[in-house]
Amino acid sequence: MNLNKIKILTMVSSLAAVVSYGQVQVDPNLPDYKPTQGVSGSLKSIGSDTMNNMMTLWAEGFLAMYPNVQIEIEGKGSSTAPPALIAGTSQFGPMSREMKSKEIDEFEKVNGYKPTPLATSIDMLAVYVHKDNPIAGMSLPQVDAIFSKNRKGGFASDITTWGDLGLEGEFAKAPISLYGRNAASGTYGYFKKVAMFKGDFKSSVKEQPGSSSVVQGVASDKFGIGYSGIGYKTADVNAVPLGAREGGKIISATPENAYTGEYPLARMLFMYVNHKPNSELDPLRREFIKYVFSKQGQEDVVKDGYFPVPAAVAREALKSVNIEPGF
Repeated sequence: MNLNKIKILTMVSSLAAVVSYGQVQVDPNLPDYKPTQGVSGSLKSIGSDTMNNMMTLWAEGFLAMYPNVQIEIEGKGSSTAPPALIAGTSQFGPMSREMKSKEIDEFEKVNGYKPTPLATSIDMLAVYVHKDNPIAGMSLPQVDAIFSKNRKGGFASDITTWGDLGLEGEFAKAPISLYGRNAASGTYGYFKKVAMFKGDFKSSVKEQPGSSSVVQGVASDKFGIGYSGIGYKTADVNAVPLGAREGGKIISATPENAYTGEYPLARMLFMYVNHKPNSELDPLRREFIKYVFSKQGQEDVVKDGYFPVPAAVAREALKSVNIEPGF
């Protein structure tokens, strides 16, 4: 499910139900999760680092209701999710990007059907700078010219110092220090595709093992810049307002702008599952998915700094794995 579809469903279910006066709220039409009988066993999740904390919060909430269940979470990057689902070593594959056609084909070759993506939450990929950096905004072509050696976004020249972006004083001649993720990360792939127009990263990018380490790197480097999910924002960094094109409107990284799709780096966060069409899920996976799309599960999304899905999106996700929403 892409963000254009989310925009339509969000408007149908009323944006005001989810975002009120700039504060993120869970859609009141979502159901409360109520535990049931006959749920036991073990679950394993392998995939996105961006969603690691969120998966942990979901697991903690679920285990509070089912203390005899065991859940193991491994978050080394979105690219680790498809192989684990194909091999059957995980039940859930959280991904901060959609599966590539090659990954889907490999899954289908083994199983005879495609994996099922569940749109669990909404993220804004933020471009972070140090809290003392006075930059007011950037266009994606400028971001591309900072991070990419190809400049496929069309910016006229390479950007290597903060002075190239018009900053003065101590920033004028200061080289821009770049922080990013490694190739296993879905965030890396998404940023490369959307913010860098499918260009190649400069060799000077300091690759970090996780989302939080990117933010920590920028927080400790006055002239640093990096990209990471909005859920990893701290008081030591600023999320730079972004424009989709040079000379266009600059959009702040706020919940309203994520839901309307105006913020150019808004994206869905997915949880993939191996579900044979028209079949019934086992009770353990079924109930965990129901928890994710309940009020409690979407409150965990807010707690982690991301944005909950409207009830209309939750209903569609549940139906895609043959769960009757009941709301």
